[in-house]
Amino acid sequence: MAGQETIIDRKSGATPLADDAPHILVVDDDRRIRELLKRYLSDNGFRVTVAEHAAEARARLEGLSFDLVVLDVMMPGESGLDFAQSLRAVSSVPILMLTARGEASDRIDGLERGVDDYLAKPFEPRELLLRIGTILRRAQAPGAARHDEITMGPRRFNILRGELWLDNEMIRLTTREIQLLRLFAANPGKVLSRLDLCDNEAAERSIDVQINRLRRKIEADPKNPTYLQTVRGEGYLFLPD
Repeated sequence: MAGQETIIDRKSGATPLADDAPHILVVDDDRRIRELLKRYLSDNGFRVTVAEHAAEARARLEGLSFDLVVLDVMMPGESGLDFAQSLRAVSSVPILMLTARGEASDRIDGLERGVDDYLAKPFEPRELLLRIGTILRRAQAPGAARHDEITMGPRRFNILRGELWLDNEMIRLTTREIQLLRLFAANPGKVLSRLDLCDNEAAERSIDVQINRLRRKIEADPKNPTYLQTVRGEGYLFLPD
């Protein structure tokens, strides 16, 4: 997080939390971070339960119902990624991962294990609230898509299986196109540079060709893209439904 000074934003005379306020489970082995997150989220209208590690989190989940899990990646024993994968096998509760790892491969790994969103440390508390709000709205919306799918008009992409469908027909994707879509799905509404999308500078030179090929599969009009847009001088912006 950006620092203790920025997260403590306690409101004087705050009203008691409503019984139907969203319930968040915070899992982090750092006691200071746990307490700061609990205080900050409580002050902003959430019910909060904390756990120090994966085993304690499982015990909390057995006895309580949660609307969202905020989970740290780096924990002793069972990592956050491993815990997310095991949790996803038995529950559809949304997962927001807190991580110091900003590499594309780590975000893709998390998505493959069922994580809904990533937030890299240090982060601003306001961004945390915005991401939590977005995840909860998406999860609670009537007819909302499953956590492992994104939609682009009539097309839908299953993140976990790496499958792109147009109605009942599956559109063939290359391994590289699957990697790109997963990376874009992990960063909706965020401009990604060409280097963000590549493993090295040599691969960076071919990214425009790869993007154009991907557009032909996800856009109704690839020359006037709606979902995968170019931001001149910066990179690419993905805007799914």
